[in-house]
Amino acid sequence: MPSLRHSYTVTVPEETPISFHLNKPKSPSLSRSMLVSTFMGLIINQAKNKSSQGLVGLKNLGNTCFMNSILQCLSNTPELRDYCLRNVHRTDLNTNPGKTKTGLMEEFAKLTQRLWTSVKYEAVSPSDFRNQIQKYAPKFVGCNQQDAQEFLRMLLDGLHNEVNRVTVRPKVLADDLDHLSDDEKGNWMWNKYLEREDSKVVDLFVGQLKSSLTCSVCGFRSTVFDPFWDLSIPIAQKSSGDVKLKDCLRLFTKEDVLDGDERPTCNNCKTRRKCTKRFSIQKFPQILVLHLKRFSDSNVRASKLSTYVNFPLKDLDMREFGCGSGERVLYNLYAVSNHSGNTLGGHYTAYCKNATLGEWYSYNDTRVSPMSSSQVRTSNAYILFYELSSTPHSKHQTSRL
Repeated sequence: MPSLRHSYTVTVPEETPISFHLNKPKSPSLSRSMLVSTFMGLIINQAKNKSSQGLVGLKNLGNTCFMNSILQCLSNTPELRDYCLRNVHRTDLNTNPGKTKTGLMEEFAKLTQRLWTSVKYEAVSPSDFRNQIQKYAPKFVGCNQQDAQEFLRMLLDGLHNEVNRVTVRPKVLADDLDHLSDDEKGNWMWNKYLEREDSKVVDLFVGQLKSSLTCSVCGFRSTVFDPFWDLSIPIAQKSSGDVKLKDCLRLFTKEDVLDGDERPTCNNCKTRRKCTKRFSIQKFPQILVLHLKRFSDSNVRASKLSTYVNFPLKDLDMREFGCGSGERVLYNLYAVSNHSGNTLGGHYTAYCKNATLGEWYSYNDTRVSPMSSSQVRTSNAYILFYELSSTPHSKHQTSRL
């Protein structure tokens, strides 16, 4: 008798559908469902073996290690990666027919797709992406070594502008907000921000910082709320013992005295007064980017701090730095951009936790290699990428219109 052929389709996560055919089993003891199950397992394993799972390096195009380091960190940001892999970004690119500049987002998405679909451990060239970022930001033309944090800010800004869901930005009107409470004022200002800046990039990376200014004469307190894409925090200095990340965050949020030439004008006294200033986080972002301020540029010479900062890999609790009720706000580390060397010459690498495999990997331009979680903390850590794991349903997360 001729064989009976049956067709089946298996959809492998992150892969295209795979079709295969089975002949009717000769042995009645081996059911068709058992054969299908066996073949499905083989095909899924084969697809996983062929998939890079993000373990692909980037070629250095001449001092572009700063760019490669940031690209690997962003590629390992799960929601941003999926936004590119599933081509959702094209929907946002097409929301405004008048948009003429879409090349940066397209090339970033293409590069992300290559990093997650190319052959494992093989390197790809980011030359097309580099051409686009140089058009957007001419500062990065040439082969000079650049600062990774400055590049990150420029890149996120460029990506956001091209996928901004807002087609017509309303005019900014001055409103009297003195009658509002701090929470109401923070919500109002956040929603006004979203009326002009609303994208997947904003969804992920932007939080809201609260700045409080208190006059030492009349006691009047004014508050300002500003969006932030990352936080540049000073490195605490200790004569003995570990410097912990929370030491640096406490230094960033501690109350500062503004006096002398720094005295601001008190809105109540209508004259310059000695004041105290303090930062706190009104809205926590989904992705918290912490930039350790290792570089200083004094009038004498530039210098770099190589202080070892002990930062948690899991459960970074940010509640004491927020404006909330004291409930825990937890973040988990998933990527680090590292800088080795000094101000005269150095090299950038990245450590990233692969979301698919759950393991840490070192990205050194073309070289990608597995590493232990115990190796992630070094004195070269420069930019830390944390993902929100839990937050209370409170004013930490302000509403959207």
